Amino acid sequence: MPLVPTTLKLLDRTGFRLMILAVLVGIVAGGGAIFFYFATNSVEHLTLGQVGHFHPPQEGTPNSSFSFIDSLSVPSRWFLFLFPALGGIFSGWLVYTFAPEAEGHGTDGAIEAFHRKGGVIRARVPIIKTAASIITIGTGGSAGREGPIAQIGAGFGSFMATKLGLSVKDRRILLLAGMAGGIGATFRSPLGGALFAVEVLYRDPEFEHEGLIPCIISSIIAYSLFGSVTGWKPLLDTPLFRFDRPSELFLYLALGIACALSGVLYVKFFYGMRDVFRKIPVPNWIKPAIGGLLLGLLAMYIPQVLGSGYGWVQAALYGKMALWVMLVIAIAKVVATSLTISSGGSGGVFAPSLVIGAMLGGTFGATAEILFPMAVQDPRAYVLVGMAGFFAGVANAPIATLIMVSELTGNYSLLAPLMLVCVVAMLVMRKNTIYEKQVACRFESPAHLGDFVIDILEGVKVKSLAHKGKKPTLIPGGMTLPAILNKIAPAKTTYYPVVDDEELMTGIFSMTDIRRILNDDIPPTLVIAEDIATRSVITVTPETELTDVMKKLTARNLDEIPVVDTEEPRKVLYMMSRRTLLAHYAETMEKTKQDYQE
Repeated sequence: MPLVPTTLKLLDRTGFRLMILAVLVGIVAGGGAIFFYFATNSVEHLTLGQVGHFHPPQEGTPNSSFSFIDSLSVPSRWFLFLFPALGGIFSGWLVYTFAPEAEGHGTDGAIEAFHRKGGVIRARVPIIKTAASIITIGTGGSAGREGPIAQIGAGFGSFMATKLGLSVKDRRILLLAGMAGGIGATFRSPLGGALFAVEVLYRDPEFEHEGLIPCIISSIIAYSLFGSVTGWKPLLDTPLFRFDRPSELFLYLALGIACALSGVLYVKFFYGMRDVFRKIPVPNWIKPAIGGLLLGLLAMYIPQVLGSGYGWVQAALYGKMALWVMLVIAIAKVVATSLTISSGGSGGVFAPSLVIGAMLGGTFGATAEILFPMAVQDPRAYVLVGMAGFFAGVANAPIATLIMVSELTGNYSLLAPLMLVCVVAMLVMRKNTIYEKQVACRFESPAHLGDFVIDILEGVKVKSLAHKGKKPTLIPGGMTLPAILNKIAPAKTTYYPVVDDEELMTGIFSMTDIRRILNDDIPPTLVIAEDIATRSVITVTPETELTDVMKKLTARNLDEIPVVDTEEPRKVLYMMSRRTLLAHYAETMEKTKQDYQE
């Protein structure tokens, strides 16, 4: 017997199989994050930096490195605007030639695979997604790294589960573990990455709790591997914020509402732009180039829209950016992200959403300081809180987002405002989401369809549906076939008990049995009910549970079954049909669904 399957079975019995596999997924996700990080930075440095002479501020740099930014002008070469279009051509050809499902933001692909594809991701998808995203982001596309890295990790988790012959449930969990590892490493957020993977699947406040521990293990491993190579500093450096004015929560409440409303506009514009690109009568692989060209033209006037944009967030966190500049960048970044990803370009929406939220938060904080100078403790804090609030609103993942933003900034002193803004941003517009493949809750997920089926009929007895039973059409044993046909013509049942002189059942027949007799060359008047009937009758009593009734109906492929008296097993009380049981099941399911959602 092969060693690996035997070992896996042993580990499964001790409960550690998924934990061991999560470690392996974390190693691959961390390695993929390292490769993606250096490859993207190298392409970006070569194209935008060396050739285009475009050098935006860098994230993680100290306050002293920034001068006050009150202009959109950034030094660069005139042909800089062509790079996103060139990236779009290569990215579009690569995706639509080899893996069309790799277009757009990869997190949605992983979510769809979890819910509707049994956790299966084609092995080539992560490879194509990685290459296309490196080109898109490296040439200035307004996209993030979380989508591609989510598919890298998720793809490996799915691949490994398939190769090892694991169950669909285990494959889904390893898919989530791969997502968690990739995101936790890329954003230096091990806990946030794990929570994001299990929370982003649903629009309602739900967690895929079965996958939480494997996701945490994978994220820890991937983060540790990534940090060992790239360093341990948080992605963004922040001032020493503090929160000790409860009255300021009213302003943060307003910020949460503003983030929610802005998020609605962002999502509508994002998918509206996608619909526009789908109507353009050109091959799909050309559309990312068109989006890239339009992005380049926008960048001629607002170059801040190119790339991830974390450097501009870093400047805003230090208070080094004018109010109007932040507002313009926020609006332009919405357009730029839609042009990049909605056209079919490859990349994530997390980084652009953080930039949009940061700029909106900075705009809100600066405005609040002008209007209510005594109420605002530090307007720069609104940049950090706005980042989390905006993405929580469009992703419906408030818990993961507030943890991720705290980890990627290394700042935990604003947890109270973060919690308020993230929850408010999600609750104000519950149905708004940037992830189309999210489902409302576990009840709506095909992945959990079987979880709610087993217990619906359990414990319910036949007598509770007696009022829905049908009156039996009793056929005397000596009745001839012509008389039988006349009697059953108006009947509403499909099975007919044959009874003796005391109306006690001796057998049963159906229309199928009659057709079989009619095909024989026997005079109808010579055929009586006892000749047609089956002596072996399957029955139930009023005390029988509906689960047992359904099993009997299914085992013999029956449409109806006689319900007999408990004291006298040959006395037929009424007929119970499969349709009646299914109708009761559907009604109960709908009621359970409504109660669950409430």
